[in-house]
Amino acid sequence: MDSRSRVLKACEFVQPDRVPVDFGGGTVTGIHVSCVAALRDYYGLERCPVKVIDPGQMLGEVGEDLKQAVGIDVEGMLRRTTRYGFPLDDWKPWRMFDGLEVLVPGGFNPQVDENGDLLLYPQGDLTAQPSARMPRGGHFFDAIIRQGPIDEDKLDPQDNLEEFQPISEEELAHLEAESKRARSTGRAVMAGFGGTSFGDIAHVPGVGLRNPRGIRDMTEWYVSIRTRPDYIHAVFAGQCEAALKNLESIARRVGDHVDVVNVCGTDFGTQSSSFCSVETFRELWMPYYKRINEWIHRNTRWKTFKHSCGAVAKFIEPFIECGFDILNPVQCSAAGMEPERLKSNVGGRIVFWGGGVDTQKVLPFGTPAEVREQVLRRCEVFAPGGGYVFTSVHNIQAGTPVENIVAMIDAVHEFNGDRR
Repeated sequence: MDSRSRVLKACEFVQPDRVPVDFGGGTVTGIHVSCVAALRDYYGLERCPVKVIDPGQMLGEVGEDLKQAVGIDVEGMLRRTTRYGFPLDDWKPWRMFDGLEVLVPGGFNPQVDENGDLLLYPQGDLTAQPSARMPRGGHFFDAIIRQGPIDEDKLDPQDNLEEFQPISEEELAHLEAESKRARSTGRAVMAGFGGTSFGDIAHVPGVGLRNPRGIRDMTEWYVSIRTRPDYIHAVFAGQCEAALKNLESIARRVGDHVDVVNVCGTDFGTQSSSFCSVETFRELWMPYYKRINEWIHRNTRWKTFKHSCGAVAKFIEPFIECGFDILNPVQCSAAGMEPERLKSNVGGRIVFWGGGVDTQKVLPFGTPAEVREQVLRRCEVFAPGGGYVFTSVHNIQAGTPVENIVAMIDAVHEFNGDRR
């Protein structure tokens, strides 16, 4: 069975020949650039600076030689432009705080402030206010809130729709070329087209806008869910209309070259609770998720992927009602997210894409033996009957020992019976 068939079988709840593996297929299944570099050294691959393909999270490009060394079954598609509004091109060398040399896009021009922090600018425009900060000695960027006082009488939902524009011909041509490249690898192709992530707190601040208007403070946005539901509905409705028009254009260009599309990364869970009630989810989010998923399933063969960290067990049934095919990252350490319970309650009705090993404690701070033990146990629970794609719980973070990452990779292949 080839990689694509393996993933598609798993997504149809049919037992594939072995558990498929994803690392680097998307921005929630990625690897920090420093860990990519460490893996390249471990496997004896060509020493070269690794490209930073997600400047916010500082995720590294998993090159073809590393994909083959690891045994990856999923191929990601890169969008033309980063969330900060500058394109992924004109690569140039740049040095991390720890001295690691990497490659960054030409528009990546962070400036050092008086504290030694790095400030990143929307669209690479140094005349604008900075929109993100990497603390001195840090490993990724956090959004900078650039919202002034709110005048209730002047709030306009259109201000929160500034970034949701008709997709350009340049972007369409890029996606078409990327989809053909990705399909040629023989792996299952995962894409994220943007514009369908309703209320994702990573995007609310508008880090790619020079002067974001509307409600852009994360706390104020969460408060607005309760205090300004009509405003939120208006934003989501406008975003949904724009997204559906763009999806129609995209589908004509990429067609069946894409297998999985990451629809939304909005988090609904914390470690022990949630950001809203199920009732609020049904009222505010469900109508728009259903429209997006229904359009995709009616017009394409794509499987739809929902990312949400945290304790989201109570949201999984509503996710299924919305039409989502896949749940990620399956944060098994959160309250109510025990693997056995998830498999028993919703196994066979939603694909678990993740959950392979805890990235908060076990992978970064455990021993290789502890990593191996958890990986084997998770595979034993999730793999039977299909409906499972192996990856860690969210991105592999900076500072994770390479020995532990390799122990994770070796363990899933051990479970699969692969000789590597």
